[in-house]
Parts: sequence; C-alpha cells; structure tokens
Amino acid sequence: MSSAIEAEYALLGALLLDNSAFDKIADRLKASHFYVEKHRIIFAEIAHEIGKGEICDVMSVGLALKGEVTFEELGVLAQYVPSAANVRRFADMVIERSQSRALAGVSAEITELAQDHTRPIDERIDAGQALLATLVKDAPKDDWIGAYEGMVEHTQVIEDRASGQTQAIGTGLADLDDYLEGGLRPGELVIVGARPSMGKTALGLSIAVHIARTHSVGFLSMEMTHQEVRDRLTAMLGRVSLTSIKRPSRGEGLAWDRVMDGVESAKTLRLRVSDQGGLNLNQVRLKARSMRRQHGLDVLVVDYIGLMSGLDPKQNRNTQLGEISRGLKALGKEMGCAILCLAQLNRQAEDKPDQMPKMSDLRDSGEIEQDADVILFIKRPIMATPELGPEWANYAKLRVAKNRQGRCGDLDLYYQGDQTLFTSWSGKPPTKEKTKHTGRFE
Repeated sequence: MSSAIEAEYALLGALLLDNSAFDKIADRLKASHFYVEKHRIIFAEIAHEIGKGEICDVMSVGLALKGEVTFEELGVLAQYVPSAANVRRFADMVIERSQSRALAGVSAEITELAQDHTRPIDERIDAGQALLATLVKDAPKDDWIGAYEGMVEHTQVIEDRASGQTQAIGTGLADLDDYLEGGLRPGELVIVGARPSMGKTALGLSIAVHIARTHSVGFLSMEMTHQEVRDRLTAMLGRVSLTSIKRPSRGEGLAWDRVMDGVESAKTLRLRVSDQGGLNLNQVRLKARSMRRQHGLDVLVVDYIGLMSGLDPKQNRNTQLGEISRGLKALGKEMGCAILCLAQLNRQAEDKPDQMPKMSDLRDSGEIEQDADVILFIKRPIMATPELGPEWANYAKLRVAKNRQGRCGDLDLYYQGDQTLFTSWSGKPPTKEKTKHTGRFE
C-alpha cells in the first residue's frame, strides 16, 4: 500500500490525547508526510498550537478548524489510539509511506526520461539524478560556504562584539569568564571534573543560578532528587546554612526571613530542574527539545555524565561514555545551547603529589577529553590535607585544563560550603607551605 491510514489515525489520536508525545516526532514529521488531506490540516494545527505552548485537544483543534474538520472526525481520531507509547513507530510508518509515494512518482518521471531519445543521454542522467536528489531534501543541507563570503558575513559578528554584543553567557565567576573569552557559548560542551565532595555539583548549580537570571537553563539532576536540589537552592539563594535547612530544630533554629528571601529571589530565575535518573542519550535529547520548545534553552547542565545509560547495554562502559560525550556535543550544536556536563574522576587522581587532576583522570573514557571544548577541574586542598589552617577552609582552585577558544591556566575561587556556593576569590590566595602531615607543598 502507498499509504498507512491506520498509522495516521493512531498518530494524530496519540497527539491529541498526549501533547508531550509531540516532542518525540517533531524533528522528523511534517504535515506533507500525511496521505489524507484532512490529516495534513489537523497535524499542522496540532503543531501550531503545541508550538505556542498551548494545550491542544479535540476541542481546541475543532474550534480552530471549524468548517474544515468536524468534531465527529476528531472524536474518532482521539479514540483510535492502539498505544500512544508507539508514537515514533507510527511516525516512521507515515514517513516511510510518504517517501515510497515520492519514489514511485520520481520513478515514473525517470522512466519517461529513459524513453526520451531526443535528448542526450548525459543530460537525461543528470536530470534523473536531480529528481532522485529531491527525495532527500530533508537531509542536512550543503553547508559548504566560500571563505570570502563567510568572512564578509562574519564581520557583522565582529562588529557586534566590538559594540558589546556577544553570544557568550557569563558564568558569574569573573576570572573564569576571562579565560573563556566572556563565558559559555552556544554549541560548546564544557566538562567539570572532580573527585567526590570537591563541589562539582555546587559549581554547576552556582553557574546555573547565575545564568538563569538572564537566560533559560535546564538542570538534569540524575544524582539528587528535587528535594535535595531545592535544599541547595534555598541555602544558596537565601544565604542560609544547608545544615539548618535539613535539621532546623538543632542549634539556633532556622532564619525563616532569609529562607523566604531565597524563595522570592527564585521568582526571577529561568531555571527548570528534572530529577529523572539513569537517562540515556535519546532521553536527554527529547528532554532538551521539549525544554527548548516550551521555555527556551540556552544552557543545559548534566549532573553527571557517569550516571547516564548507554543506548546499547552490551557495549563496555568506555564505549558507552564515548557515545554519550559525542552525542552531548552534537546535541549542543543542534540545540544551539551550551552544555555544562559534570564528570567523575578516577580514584588515581587522589594519588598525585599536588592532588590536581589531569584530563587522563576522567573516568572510563578518553573520548570525553576529545569531545569537550572546555575541561575544568576543581581542587580543594583542605580536603586532601585537613591539617591546613583556617585560611584554606573556603579556598578552591579551578584549573582550565582544556580550552579550544582560549588559554588554559589556574584561577582561585571562594567556596561557601555551608551554602554550597562558589564565588570569585578576592585578595591573595592562602600562602603555600609545607604541611607537617604530608610533607607536600599545598
């Protein structure tokens, strides 16, 4: 058959009953793929309403298409849903039949060309190839651009930078932004690596909160629950001790006025959090597309890459993480957003004389360091050497170990542990001295 009518019924019915299913097929299915004209009209309206962020159902579509589609016809679609979970399979069937019809049409035209002996054979072959090329018009477009044309166009970007306009998104850490030539950029994959308890989640959340004051940020928390993230946000925004939030009955109690100040300050944040664990690359991609469609997406924070699942469980972990890191890099380019991904380090990182991680310490995969545009490592000397003086209590060193678009080096940060908050370090860092306990210079 040249059509898949039942699949069209099931697909449209699934979308009317579950608008979230649209995110699973929005990147590939078009109204033109449908065989039935009314189905094309209905799908176009569904896409239009969902694209505006509105609830789409039989009533809204029926009112919008009054005179073209009846409520009875829409009611039949809404009841014809063998399984909404199979919406991608329905979409594949609709697209495949659409392409089959297109192929049949092109075949007929090529047959006519083959029989047209009045034209040179080379001309006919060329025309046939052009017809076949139309079948893959949805494939990635030719992006070969001449150097001169591209440079002329790029002068506008340079002019915008000169006038203070930039695509870079500041992290809130002035020294880091200086290294990154202004901050995070669309399409970049930034890795933050650290051993447990060094504060990588705190750094990721600190950057996310700062950016969310002006841009849309998604935070995929695969390690912490919503409640744990909210505890940290309350401590961070209200400048309240995390301990007092978790156990307010102890000590002097909880400063409720500061807690409420933190809650109120969250009103302006364009930050959205998901705590679904064990996501694979396809699930992260779907969540990112849904976030961008509904709320916009400038930065996606992934906490953390080691908790993501591979698409093929039969592959070893190294191969899976390589696939994930490549996929995250491609996702950033596709979405036009920066991706800040937290990563665990190998235990051997703790055995180094200076305790400062290297790129080879990224756990389970050397491909992460290849795919990343920027790699950052956190070191808090007092964690390795508790005997250090109180001046080290809030000190952290951040190393820019890789930076495709800028320089590498070290910078100093202030870590407010009780509020799980990183800020810029002011003044001189603690003096390096040899500790009695380890004999190391810290």
